[in-house]
Amino acid sequence: MPLEMNREVFITCAVTGSGATQDRSPHVPRSPRQIAESAIDAAKAGAAVVHCHVRDPDTGVPSRDLALYREVTDRIRDTEVDVVLNLTAGMGGDIVFGGTEAPLPTIAGTDMVGASERVAHIAACLPEICTLDCGTMNFAEADYVMTNTPGMLVAMGQMMTDLGVKPEIEAFDTGHLWYAKQLVKDGVLDSPALVQLCMGVPWGAPDDLNTFLAMVNNVPDDWTFSAFGLGRSQMPYVAASVLAGGNVRVGLEDNLMLDRGVLATNAQLVERAAGIIENLGAKVIGPAEVRAKLGLTKRASVSA
Repeated sequence: MPLEMNREVFITCAVTGSGATQDRSPHVPRSPRQIAESAIDAAKAGAAVVHCHVRDPDTGVPSRDLALYREVTDRIRDTEVDVVLNLTAGMGGDIVFGGTEAPLPTIAGTDMVGASERVAHIAACLPEICTLDCGTMNFAEADYVMTNTPGMLVAMGQMMTDLGVKPEIEAFDTGHLWYAKQLVKDGVLDSPALVQLCMGVPWGAPDDLNTFLAMVNNVPDDWTFSAFGLGRSQMPYVAASVLAGGNVRVGLEDNLMLDRGVLATNAQLVERAAGIIENLGAKVIGPAEVRAKLGLTKRASVSA
């Protein structure tokens, strides 16, 4: 597929994530108020989409608490700042085995629940977009596996489609794209689909450009894709994704630093990404244009 630069780019800000970053930067938001305020600041800086996880307000530990999702959702929707809401559905698929000689039973850190429970907050909050991690993979730690079986993905994907929530396919390797295309072929997901290319996440696709172009070339021409890199690769992937025809994701989920030794806020990362996009000669588009492009419907607060 020949590369063609994207001239109308939307920015997604991944606000807080589920990694153990809460004590590495004071800017990583914990409480629903902090997460919502950071998302709103990112939207003011130019993010058309905000991708949100929730955390325990006291410890900062990642959570699946429905009440926390409701509060974040309502706070973002009740503001006068318009933004497309994207909630994670990636949690609840964590298995930590007991070691190489005694893998079972699983040990602390395992959080493996059924499809309905993994999507419960999506059904309750009805964001415009939610993520669907489209494969199982070894994920950084020695005995931890991010688990998304084909059966689980069919069940979760069908629930998202039936709810009218646009799945954002999270592809950590080329095989995930292969299966995403099968989900569309089988009618589980609608076409054209939305894809996030996740580069440099151990042990998925490495963040070199050859692998990135292989990922891009496996995205169907009529689908919409975005991409991100971790840490110091975050801003280079802003440029790479735009040049390859895609959109961009930045935020504290993926990178804590603005410059060497300088901790970033979400808004600062969005501002820098917007500057790169505009200096390439492209336009940063807003939430209304994203809704029109992706066929999304804005919804009112959960409590409304």
